[in-house]
Amino acid sequence: MGTEVRHHDRDGFATGLRAFFEYRDLGVRGATGGRFGAHVIRAIPGRRTDGSWHRHRLDFQFVVVLSGEVTFDYEDIGRVTLRAGSTVLQPPLIRHREVGHSDDLELIEITSPAEFETETVDPPWDVPPNLRPETAR
Repeated sequence: MGTEVRHHDRDGFATGLRAFFEYRDLGVRGATGGRFGAHVIRAIPGRRTDGSWHRHRLDFQFVVVLSGEVTFDYEDIGRVTLRAGSTVLQPPLIRHREVGHSDDLELIEITSPAEFETETVDPPWDVPPNLRPETAR
C-alpha cells in the first residue's frame, strides 16, 4: 500500500447507496484492497430519505459531519441530530434509519470493509410509538 492523496473536488461525486446522496471516493478502498472504505457524502438538494429502518453488514462504520445536519433513529439510543463537528460510531448490525437531513449536509464516512450489504429490517420491537414509521413526523 502506498501513500494516497486526494484533494478537495466539488465535482468528483457520483451516485451511490442512497438516491438522495452523492458520494466521492477518497481512495482508501483501492489503497487497502477493499479492507476499508472512506468517502465524502453530500446531500442532493431537494431529495429526501424514505425513512426505512435498515442495518449494514460490516465490521466498522464511523461518520464525521462536516456541514449541515442529519437526524437518525437508533435502536439503542433513540433519536439524535448530528451537526457540523458531530461524530457517530455505529456498531455492526445496529438497526437505524435516517429521519431527515439539511440540503447542505456533507459528511465523511469510514467503513470496514469498503463493500458491504445493507438490508431493510423491521423497526426494533421496543421503539417508542413516536419513532415508529407510521407515526414519525
